[in-house]
Amino acid sequence: MPEELRKGFHHELEDVQIDIVRLGQSVIDAIPRATNVLLDSDMEGADILIQGDDELDARSIDLEERCYRLLALQQPMAGDLRGIVAALRIVGEIERSADLLANICKGARRMHGHTLDPKVRGVISRMAEQAQHLFSRAIDCYAEGDAALAAALDDMDDLLDRLQVELIQVIFESHEAGRIDLQVAVQLAVIARFYERIGDHAVNIGNRVRYIINGWMPEHVGAAKFHARGVKADADRLALPQP
Repeated sequence: MPEELRKGFHHELEDVQIDIVRLGQSVIDAIPRATNVLLDSDMEGADILIQGDDELDARSIDLEERCYRLLALQQPMAGDLRGIVAALRIVGEIERSADLLANICKGARRMHGHTLDPKVRGVISRMAEQAQHLFSRAIDCYAEGDAALAAALDDMDDLLDRLQVELIQVIFESHEAGRIDLQVAVQLAVIARFYERIGDHAVNIGNRVRYIINGWMPEHVGAAKFHARGVKADADRLALPQP
């Protein structure tokens, strides 16, 4: 690739990366807003966030199209190719996280008029804080190209998983005590899953950052085990007595 074209390509790729970080920041900012909608039964805020998801969808599509143009017109190699492929996946993780926040707002609308007891509200707040922290760190590791931070996200997600289990238990206790009805309990359990899934998307972003930096993906672990089993099976067959 001629030097002038290479400079233009890297400038375009940097612009894509900057806009991906901005897209991710939109999700980071929306997590506490969606939580306030849920805890305060803010129906106006719910409508604003749900409609705002359309804008984020449009921004995601634009970023994906820019990535495809870079792939088609520049034919990048090695690290640049990994960067574009990973960017496409990261955009998808961010967009799906935004969808989950819109779903939390839709759940809040379904529970409108119901009061949540303080213990349920407390665990929801903690889940939201951890989800926001985890997603913020995921975007940081992408912006900074930090493989060590990316690798640490999986352990950080364990706390969010534990909070989900705690919230489910608190929901059951609240329902058994007659403080919330079954429909609200089910809706809250689904919302707990939405927060947990935001954490999973953050971990996936971290995995893509590791792929950009050193080509590692979590699937490599399973693939290595599969190949090792195949080698062992071949060795066992060779060791059998021949007829």
